[in-house]
Amino acid sequence: MHFTDLGIDTRLETQLAHQGITQPTDIQAHAVPTALAGHDIFAQSKTGSGKTLAFLLPAVQRVMKQKALSKRDPRVLIVAPTRELATQVFTQLRLLIAGTNIKAVKILGGENFNDQIKALRNDPQFVIATPGRLADHITKRSLQLSGLELLIFDEADRILDLGFTEQLKMINEQADHRLRQTLLFSATLDHAQVDALSRNLLKKPKQITLSAANEQHSDIKQSLFLADHLDHKEALLEHFLKQDDVGQCIIFTATRADTSRLSDALNAKGFKAQALAGDLAQNKRLEIMDSFSRENFKILITTDVASRGLDLLSVTHVINFDLPKHAEEYVHRIGRTGRAGFKGTAISLVGPKDWLSYKAIKAFLNDELEFHTIEGLKGKFKGLREPKPDAIWAKEQDKAKPKAKVMTKRKSKPKKPQAPIKAPLNIDGDAPMRRRKKPEQE
Repeated sequence: MHFTDLGIDTRLETQLAHQGITQPTDIQAHAVPTALAGHDIFAQSKTGSGKTLAFLLPAVQRVMKQKALSKRDPRVLIVAPTRELATQVFTQLRLLIAGTNIKAVKILGGENFNDQIKALRNDPQFVIATPGRLADHITKRSLQLSGLELLIFDEADRILDLGFTEQLKMINEQADHRLRQTLLFSATLDHAQVDALSRNLLKKPKQITLSAANEQHSDIKQSLFLADHLDHKEALLEHFLKQDDVGQCIIFTATRADTSRLSDALNAKGFKAQALAGDLAQNKRLEIMDSFSRENFKILITTDVASRGLDLLSVTHVINFDLPKHAEEYVHRIGRTGRAGFKGTAISLVGPKDWLSYKAIKAFLNDELEFHTIEGLKGKFKGLREPKPDAIWAKEQDKAKPKAKVMTKRKSKPKKPQAPIKAPLNIDGDAPMRRRKKPEQE
């Protein structure tokens, strides 16, 4: 199948050919013609499936070929959960609209608010935004959505998990008219909040489900290694990074502090690494991501801030230095490699603090996830022992039994010796009174 078979304009097909994209992925083959037909979409597809183009292609074609409802308001609004994902969508959009009169702006938190107002006054057809800053512009009335034609939510499950439910309701209310088309994409459809959101946003949607959220990615080789402690993890990490098959690599850690510490440690050993944390200024984050995409350095160390939003074909390896707390995030982390048909490798280091996360991931994927060893770096940690069922049952029974009250005897205080009773005094207080003797009876 080719993009022409999906009804894509030849100008867009030419732009895709310049990027080396000639055949649609499964999600594109299903979503593009459905969106072009004007239907609302409720779609789920695994990470790395080409989902971004699945909604960008029909959106750009609509702007190219259909008359606008409003001359001033944006025609297409794309809402993404994080700055990184919004930036990636914006970058891919700019490649599609290169050489056209179509204008697009990016509205992200952490950037200058007044500069964004100026950009919006240029009447862009596309707005790509994060929900928090978008809601700020709606409140300040610097952005009107009454003429919006196409509303797209990318990674809707992540948007809701980050607590932007009220902002989504506001966006929906501001663009609530019968001519609006809505496309909702999510990593999983088995999400109560996503299901409730879809009922409010979508009108008779076409549901597209190509893979379950916990489905294994066939293009990613997964390997797990047990580690005794932090030094053991660092020794394993150094071993993997020295392998010849490692191109660019993303390392995920548990905390922001770990990203900086690990980056300094690797640079001291001669590796080219940079840390990307959520507390960095927005311009610095964009600078690091742009530099990594240009392959100016090999290793990017980050938290889950980049688990969604990096679409780089040069990333050959993902290493979980620490496992994520939520099993779903494991899927998104490793999905940063093995994209667009390329093969990738995901390596996870499991120490005592990661054991519960490992068990949760194993259950979520319904897979054994066997451990491997490296000669000379084999540790002593074999996993945490689970209590035997009989012991658990006995412990629960003990908890269920009402505790008997222990009666303690009160200690009696020693009695004070009583003073002898004095003989009663007479009324004058002169002498003790004596009882009269009863008269003897004759």
